[in-house]
Amino acid sequence: MYITIQSFNKLHGSKPLKLGGIVKLVKEPDNKYDSEAIACEMRYFGKIGYVSNSTSTVAKGTMSGGRVYDKISDEYFARIQFIIGTDAIAKVLSEEEFIKEVENPESDVHFLCDHLEELELKG
Repeated sequence: MYITIQSFNKLHGSKPLKLGGIVKLVKEPDNKYDSEAIACEMRYFGKIGYVSNSTSTVAKGTMSGGRVYDKISDEYFARIQFIIGTDAIAKVLSEEEFIKEVENPESDVHFLCDHLEELELKG
C-alpha cells in the first residue's frame, strides 16, 4: 500500500523528509476535521503532517487515509519512497518489512514507538 503524506511543517519545510526514512502513522479518531485522520511523525521532528485524505491531494496510485485507516493498527509505520516538494509518497510496511525494522536496533521504529510488540498490520 502506498500513501501520500502532506507535510505541514513550516519550520522545517521538506527537511524531515528523506528517502528511505521511517514514518510513524498514528490514527486520530478525535480529529475535529477528519475522523479518519492519520498523523505522520518522524524521529527528531515529531508530527510532520498527515496522510492525504482528499481526492485533490492524494497522488495518483496511492491510497487515501480513509482507505488505509482500517488496514493498520492505531500506530504503524511506512517508509518514504518519493519526495515531491514538501509532500512524500510512502509505502506502508508489510509484516515482513516491519519485522526486519524491529530486528534492526538502529531502526527509527525503536525511537518512535514504546510498544512494538502490540503493533500489527490488519487484513
